[in-house]
Amino acid sequence: MAIGNWTEISEFILMSFSSLPTEIQSLLFLTFLTIYLVTLMGNSLIILVTLADPMLHNPMYFFLRNLSFLEIGFNLVIVPKMLGTLLAQDTTISFLGCATQMYFFFFFGVAECFLLATMAYDRYVAICSPLHYPVIMNQRTRAKLAAASWFPGFPVATVQTTWLFSFPFCGTNKVNHFFCDSPPVLRLICADTALFEIYAIVGTILVVMIPCLLILCSYTRIAAAILKIPSAKGKHKAFSTCSSHLLVVSLFYVSSSFTYFRPKSNNSPEGKKLLSLSYTVVTPMLNPIIYSLRNSEVKNALSRTFHKVLALRNCIP
Repeated sequence: MAIGNWTEISEFILMSFSSLPTEIQSLLFLTFLTIYLVTLMGNSLIILVTLADPMLHNPMYFFLRNLSFLEIGFNLVIVPKMLGTLLAQDTTISFLGCATQMYFFFFFGVAECFLLATMAYDRYVAICSPLHYPVIMNQRTRAKLAAASWFPGFPVATVQTTWLFSFPFCGTNKVNHFFCDSPPVLRLICADTALFEIYAIVGTILVVMIPCLLILCSYTRIAAAILKIPSAKGKHKAFSTCSSHLLVVSLFYVSSSFTYFRPKSNNSPEGKKLLSLSYTVVTPMLNPIIYSLRNSEVKNALSRTFHKVLALRNCIP
């Protein structure tokens, strides 16, 4: 319904990958469906194994379990709708649905930044203060750290989403993306958004940089502590406890930084879609694989759990 030069929009159209031929879209659907299922199964397996195996009842795997919960939520917010647009060409999303998707995208994204920083701090305490590690990272402390990691997502998502969707929209309702991200939705607004854009840029920098600095500080001290270890075997063992986390951090920060901090002149819509896929779809799938393949404790726990399930099945007549 038009009101003067403004338009009251009740739904949006996600352009997704509609410019591609139908055959390519079908191939993308099968690819993303496979990745989606692997992501759900992999992260669910990490959660179940770290809960079921007593050997994994320590702070490191408590935070890994939180990360897996987060990755499942991140995927559920974005991928099912994307699969619908590819399979059934169901490209419409309601105004409320778009706002809800954006809210949880911000929430899970901010929470992941702070959770990765918390996991880095956990590795710092484990390597630099191994004798005091069980006391420092007791059950109460790690619960507080997990809550502190999840909490910043609420105010950031609430302010940014409600502020953006309070603006009037005009003209087209086509969002040139596969989900309701802030920049493509912002282009549909017919009002002065300068203040909001300043807030969004400053907020994004703070949300990315504060955890990133905490991670850098933690790993600087970890590196210094590892260099002081006299034996090569001891150095390798200390580094192996944090190598999986370092790889996960690198994947997340490199892909998201390329998406949001590139110059606008180099930021084509199609290029941004491909970069967005890397941290919204691919990285959540890789995280459980990285922690499973590079961590002997997780591999051993998976083996023990598998043998327990087999033994249980053999006992059932």
